[in-house]
Amino acid sequence: MRALSTPPTDPAVLRQAFGCFPSGVTALCALDADGPVGMAASTFTPVSLRPPLVSVCVQDTSSTWPRLRMRSRLGVSVLAEEQDRICRSLAGKGVDRFADVGWEASEGGGVYIHGAGLWLDCSVHAEFPGGDHTIVLLEIHALRAEPDREPLVFHGSRFRRLAV
Repeated sequence: MRALSTPPTDPAVLRQAFGCFPSGVTALCALDADGPVGMAASTFTPVSLRPPLVSVCVQDTSSTWPRLRMRSRLGVSVLAEEQDRICRSLAGKGVDRFADVGWEASEGGGVYIHGAGLWLDCSVHAEFPGGDHTIVLLEIHALRAEPDREPLVFHGSRFRRLAV
């Protein structure tokens, strides 16, 4: 192996390097006084079985996370392979992120995206600083899974599908 010579100081180089790791794509959504609010996150990771925890990382510059973090319940939807348009919509700025997006809300206020492969009813368990992001642990209170639904995968700065 050649020596590792590129220092991790250039954000563009780091973004390209991080893009070598494929990830699923989630939607974090809830109802507030103005209706549904949500965002896309590809930094979703299962953390613990007892207690049931998952994590997401949220940019500190996010204007959406402050609105979500105060909700008693958050809906986490793991998007399915045909939902790349929905992901782009939820990542948009200055637009109605829920235009043409099928969703429903739970009694607790979590918002869930129709057609996803996994839905988690969560609350914020803890938050930790992580550089230019906040690492958020979410406690799972209920879930519904459709394991035969193929996931949306983000790799190399684009959406991909799993091959059989």
